[in-house]
Amino acid sequence: MRRKLLLLLETGLVLAGLLMGASAWKIHSALEQPLNITQEELLDVPKGSTPTRTFLSLETDGVIKDAFWLRVYWRFNLAGTPIHSGEYRMQPGMTVNGLIDLWKRGEVVQYSLTLVEGWNFHQVRAALAKDDKVEQTLNGLSDSDVMAKIGHKGLFPEGRFFPDTYRFVRGMSDAELLKKAFDRLDEVLAKEWESRSADVPYSEPYQALIMASLVEKETGVPQERGQIAGVFVRRMALGMQLQTDPTVIYGLGDRYTGKLTRAHLKEPTPYNTYVIPGLPPTPIAMVGREAIHAALNPVDGTSLYFVARGDGSHVFSDDLDAHNNAVREYQLKRRADYRSSPAPAITPEAVPAAEEAIPAASPDTAPEALPQVTPQEPAPAPEAAAPQNTQ
Repeated sequence: MRRKLLLLLETGLVLAGLLMGASAWKIHSALEQPLNITQEELLDVPKGSTPTRTFLSLETDGVIKDAFWLRVYWRFNLAGTPIHSGEYRMQPGMTVNGLIDLWKRGEVVQYSLTLVEGWNFHQVRAALAKDDKVEQTLNGLSDSDVMAKIGHKGLFPEGRFFPDTYRFVRGMSDAELLKKAFDRLDEVLAKEWESRSADVPYSEPYQALIMASLVEKETGVPQERGQIAGVFVRRMALGMQLQTDPTVIYGLGDRYTGKLTRAHLKEPTPYNTYVIPGLPPTPIAMVGREAIHAALNPVDGTSLYFVARGDGSHVFSDDLDAHNNAVREYQLKRRADYRSSPAPAITPEAVPAAEEAIPAASPDTAPEALPQVTPQEPAPAPEAAAPQNTQ
């Protein structure tokens, strides 16, 4: 009897060993099998997917075989290891083991979305809405609702997002991308605020952000940003209106069709710096780090005016006579290839058409959405001639 039990035990051990060996061989074969594809394909792993579900899906699609043994391998070797959602790049010749390595590293395919300096919030939303790799959750929402959705209820959205190229995986939502851009702007603005010049006329970072948006829209030459900011700061200190055309355009919204008129310059809107004193109530565009730095560190000087040369750069003048001479030279005798970035300068003598229409500032323009900005208290205006167009 004892001899029979030993024989049965030995037989069981042998069979178990053979079974384990066969299982190990099956698992090895399943792992080393090449993916059944002839060209690059993307594997989409939705949120909440499990390895079991993914293996079965690949087997159903004919990409792999032996999903059962792959599930056994994962259970005993990678239990608790999450599979990151997203897209994975499957290449011809890649083995299942190679694909699993991608999963373990979370090496998902990434895409990019670029938010451009100078864009307004209308343009930001349009760029998000047309990207088919972004999950759309903001369609139909007002700007106020969008800000509430990303956790900043009550804030006016214009200028609150940092222009940059953002990497994302398929399925990331438009709200998530906006949140990243909002947080990035806060980070950059806070850092630049810490290193601001001692005599800048802002009581809070938001005012610097507003100024930076004017600088961003006025110059296409990076080296001039500090000079432009210097002109604006000096005009504020003297009680002169800023008189910058991009604020007029922004205030017109959808009514701006690519051409400014004298009537537009006189029209009272909250943003028309030919009418209002000091800064407008909000930024008028997204700004990059360089424009923020310029607003917080304006270049010293004596110039109070500037006019576009027509090549993207400007001529700066200290007094009205010199400015008017520059206007006559560069505005009234324009070359055929004249251009000004981002919009041509407007003079009392000539009102040229802008190069391109700018989309409406925002679909949500309820007055209560405008933040209250601490007013500046500039020195009384000098008794010299009335302020003229900065440009």
